[in-house]
Amino acid sequence: MVTPKKWQGKTGLRRGPVTKILHLAPVTTPTQPHLLISNGTNMSTINFHPSVSLTTTIKHLACNFKNPRILTNLTKNPPHLKPRFRNFTVSMATTPFEVCVKASYTVPNKLGDCPFTQRVLLTLEEKHLPYDMKFIDLKDKPEWFLKISPEGKVPLIKFDEKWVADSDVITQSLEEKFPVPPLATPPEKASVGSKIFPTFVGFLKSKDPADGTEQALISELSAFNDYLKENGPFINGKEVSAADLALGPKLYHLEIALGHYKKWSVPDSLSDLKSYMKTIFSKDSFVNTRALTEDVIVGWRSKVEG
Repeated sequence: MVTPKKWQGKTGLRRGPVTKILHLAPVTTPTQPHLLISNGTNMSTINFHPSVSLTTTIKHLACNFKNPRILTNLTKNPPHLKPRFRNFTVSMATTPFEVCVKASYTVPNKLGDCPFTQRVLLTLEEKHLPYDMKFIDLKDKPEWFLKISPEGKVPLIKFDEKWVADSDVITQSLEEKFPVPPLATPPEKASVGSKIFPTFVGFLKSKDPADGTEQALISELSAFNDYLKENGPFINGKEVSAADLALGPKLYHLEIALGHYKKWSVPDSLSDLKSYMKTIFSKDSFVNTRALTEDVIVGWRSKVEG
C-alpha cells in the first residue's frame, strides 16, 4: 500500500487536524485517480496521484457534510466491478479557534519556541479541532495584542468572543467543551514529571559544574524513567493524555537547549524515557506544532548568557 504525500482538488473541505485513516476502495472509471465525498445529495472531488492502491491519513479535514461517504478511483478495473462506499463521520468544530502564538525569531510567519503554546496546539490537534494561529512578535508586541493581553503573554485563545490566557485554563476548557477524544489525566497522575522542567532550567543556567544541578536533573529524569517502566508507555498508561502534552514540549526544549549549550544529553541508561521522548516527538500532532531547533536555541540564549 502506498501513502501519497500530496493531494489537492476542489472540495468543500476546511483545514483542520487529522481525522481518520481511510481505507479507500477502487472504482471502475479509468480516469485520473480521485476521491469523491458525498452525503447522498452533494459531492466534492479531490484529485491526487497514488499508485495502484491507497491507505492514507487525510490531515486537517473538516467538511460541511453530515455522514459523508468515500469513493475512490485508484485502478483501472473491469467495468463489471461496482464502486464501493465506506461511511465515516467527521466530528469537528466548524469555526477555527483563533490562537495567539509566539512568532519565530528566525523565519517569518513561523511558530516560535514557547512550550506552553505548543501544549495548547497539541491539545487542539489531538482533539481534531481546527485553529488559526496569529503570530505575535514578543519583542515588538502590536497594540491590538496588548489590548487583549495586557501582560503581553501567549498563548491566548478566543472562546465565544472572549480571549482566554494561561495554558492550564485553556486546555482544561477544551477538555470540558470537547470531551471526545478524552485527554484528561487522573489527578493522582497529573503531576508526574512536573519537576523536570524547573530542574532543567536550573541546570541550563548554572555556571558551576559542582553545584549539584546536573545531578538534580538526572534524579528527576531517573524517577520519571522508573515510572514509565512500571506504568507506561505514557503517563496515563497506553494512551496519550494531557500530562504528556504538557511535558512533551518541555522535554523537546531540554533536549535541544542542553545539547547546544551544555553538550549534554539524556543518559542511555534511561531507556524508557528516551523511548517516550522519541514516541512523543514523532507524533503527527507534535511535528505539526513544534518549534524550529534554531528558535529553541535563540529562545534560551538570554537565560544562559544573561
